Amino acid sequence: MDDQSTSHPDTPASTHDDRAKAPKSALQGLYGHPVHPILVTIPIGAWTSSLVFDGIAQVVDDPAPFATGSAWLIGIGAVGAVLAAVTGGLDWKMIPRGTAAWKTGLVHMLLNIGVLTLYLVNLAVRRGQGLDDVSVAALVMSVVGMATLGASGWLGGKLAYRYGVRVADETTQAEGFRPA
Repeated sequence: MDDQSTSHPDTPASTHDDRAKAPKSALQGLYGHPVHPILVTIPIGAWTSSLVFDGIAQVVDDPAPFATGSAWLIGIGAVGAVLAAVTGGLDWKMIPRGTAAWKTGLVHMLLNIGVLTLYLVNLAVRRGQGLDDVSVAALVMSVVGMATLGASGWLGGKLAYRYGVRVADETTQAEGFRPA
């Protein structure tokens, strides 16, 4: 399995490039253990929870605790998104320019910048209106943000699982399937 042509049956060996697999910085994590996928759980979890809190705020008698919690979660997600962006950017810089993986990474990054911007505007709107309730505008921004984040996450999955960015090579992966 150490022949590079085994990466995908439709991919000639001459086009296979392992430069996007090995880390160039400690911020990226170890080989086969990238940091970016770990850090993306912070904004995804925080912003998902924020949307849940927004929904609860719509149906309870006292929405203030949930509206306030939602705003805090948006802020926590924004900090996590910046951290994830740093490590993701380092990973993206390793992908050869002009490739399908590089273009997919660019779109992934641009969508995430848009999502972060939307959530920062969302937080500003909430603070400007007070944190006692969740406005329709804030709720709509959260729904649009989550939908866009889902599309971006799909592209991130494509980078890892289709193109193998920061994924160990198949020879290394095969170690996990040998009898222990």
